[in-house]
Amino acid sequence: MYKVLIIEDDAMIGDMVTMYLSEEGFHVIRKANGAEGITSVSQFDPDVILLDLMLPDMDGLALCRQVRETSKIPIMIVSMKNKVVERVNALGAGADDYMCKPFSMHEMSARVHALIRRSNLYLKSSANTRQVSEKAGGSTTAVLEAVLDIDKKITLNPNTRSMRVHGVLVETTYSEFEIMKCFVNHPSRVYSREDLLQTVRGFDSLVTDRAIDVHIANLRKKIEDNPKEPKWIRTVWGVGYKFVY
Repeated sequence: MYKVLIIEDDAMIGDMVTMYLSEEGFHVIRKANGAEGITSVSQFDPDVILLDLMLPDMDGLALCRQVRETSKIPIMIVSMKNKVVERVNALGAGADDYMCKPFSMHEMSARVHALIRRSNLYLKSSANTRQVSEKAGGSTTAVLEAVLDIDKKITLNPNTRSMRVHGVLVETTYSEFEIMKCFVNHPSRVYSREDLLQTVRGFDSLVTDRAIDVHIANLRKKIEDNPKEPKWIRTVWGVGYKFVY
């Protein structure tokens, strides 16, 4: 049974979502403030977090950043705020999805399923990679670490789901890491926004092209010496993006 943690101070919305997801077979708990929510992340160990931005004791974005410092649990923001800048800020803070209130329960459930499915696919992929490594004599570095240039300026390790830039560990969200995997596996290939959407969101999730632009902007800030004049992640005008090294 998959576990969902709802951090929401609105009792009516919280109870409604809890009842709906419980009827769909999820184990759901709700916390009404950020402090209790943070504690429950470690105690409850959820498969996905539904997080409101306006909490009585702390800002939802701050909570999102705090969770992301130590956990890769998928986070979906659920908020009354519907401006593009709010979505951009949420993605920048480490959220994996964003829904505006009021919302369709059916759509919300579909997005929760999609987040958990992608998370499980990553875990399965990591387990298979470890098995390959063991059969190869336990040499995990040779099998898992993709070195992107001869100077080892950027390295990507699927097993630990980590990225290093100039040897320094750089935190990435789930979606950012998946985009980088695409770039590493197919350097110089031009990816349309739709290609990347299908990679990070799945075919059945309802998201916009703007989300990809936000993830690309965040990745450039993390890996480029000058994000305004990117060397690695290039824009192909009218098409999408490509990775050059």
